[in-house]
This record gives sequence, structure tokens and C-alpha cells, in this order.
Amino acid sequence: MKIISGILILITVFFSVRHGWAGLSNNLNPEASKMLTSLGIGKTALLIISILTLSVGLLILFPQTYFIANLINAALILLILAFQLKANNLKAALIEIPFLLMPLVMIYLGHPLKK
Repeated sequence: MKIISGILILITVFFSVRHGWAGLSNNLNPEASKMLTSLGIGKTALLIISILTLSVGLLILFPQTYFIANLINAALILLILAFQLKANNLKAALIEIPFLLMPLVMIYLGHPLKK
């Protein structure tokens, strides 16, 4: 179980840093920019989401902040899912469900370095 948890941590850190940095540096691909516009997410909201996403990538590495990082991650994914549903984009909302389950599974598995 510790190996699975470690792999999930690495995946989460990679995607959190990648997506957070892309949002902060405004280096989004045209497809992502189009999606954010259709969801009604402005520059300020994107900045806040990007900062929270980057913080999840860092906080998840430490056993003391592991739970709160996964909680923030799940909340961010739930927020994106809600925006997708508000925009009547059911297919994209359904795609978010496995990503919502990942932090919940990680909370269940626990941090691999926690004693």
C-alpha cells in the first residue's frame, strides 16, 4: 500500500506543479484557455486556483500537511466539476470524477512515510 500511495503522491505533485505553474505563468494551451472562458473563470480566479494547486503540490509531500493538501485538492476538483456542470458540459464533468476520487483514495491510504 505504501508503494501505491507513493506513486499517487508523485503523480499528484507532477500534475499540481504543472497545472499550477501553467496558470500562474499564463502559459495555457489554447484548449485550456477556451475551457476556462466557457466556464466563466476569470484571471483572478485562475490566479487563486493556480496558487492553491501549487500549494497542494508542495504540501502533499509532508506527512503533517498530507491530509489538508488532499482535502484542498479534492475541493478544487469538485469546484471545477461544479463549473463544468454549470456550463452544461456533462462529458467534461464525468471526466473529473476519477480525479476527484484520487485524493480521497490517498487520504484513505495515508502518507507512506507517516509512522
